[in-house]
Amino acid sequence: MAYPTVSAPYGFLPVNRIDGMPYAGAIQQLPVTSGQAIYYGDTVKVVAGGTISRSGATTTGTIVGVFVGCQYVNAQGQTVQAQYVPASGVTNPIAYVVVDPSAAFKVAVTTTGSTTTVTGANATIVGCNVAQTAWAAGSNLTGDSISAIVLPANAAGDTTTLPFRVIAVVPETAYVSSGVTYYPEVIVKINNPQYTALTGTTYTA
Repeated sequence: MAYPTVSAPYGFLPVNRIDGMPYAGAIQQLPVTSGQAIYYGDTVKVVAGGTISRSGATTTGTIVGVFVGCQYVNAQGQTVQAQYVPASGVTNPIAYVVVDPSAAFKVAVTTTGSTTTVTGANATIVGCNVAQTAWAAGSNLTGDSISAIVLPANAAGDTTTLPFRVIAVVPETAYVSSGVTYYPEVIVKINNPQYTALTGTTYTA
């Protein structure tokens, strides 16, 4: 039995760079699009106007980086730092976003057709391109995302439009079933991140 058990998705957690260097905590601070609830570990994108929105990328889509907290002014007029930004009741929300195109993220693996059921991938997932689960609200208690990546179907994983590439497995939570080692967590990098992609946002005069 794996220890600790990965019982649910938790979003994308920055752990290091794809060259093996440690993640130094660098972020970019960007304003949040009005009415957007975003949770720690959600993927985000820059939209026209220069604000941050949830990316919505599943099998295709734009991702600038991963949301790792925020600050905003609450109803009492206090500036607070928080794990997630609510969709309403706050003003001047500023997102903290990991935008390093070389950043690597730990993430849970889910079964096809489920956004919450964690499963295991064998080691052949390394090198595969993978989809992201559809966005759903995270926890208002912890502020954490429930985003994850989707286990590829057999003989799949080479589609060039998929938003993530698996670059390693996480051995600490591996388990063995019928003599095969499975990994419920993997390390991924963003394919074609927004800041290095050729397509930009539109300018509004």
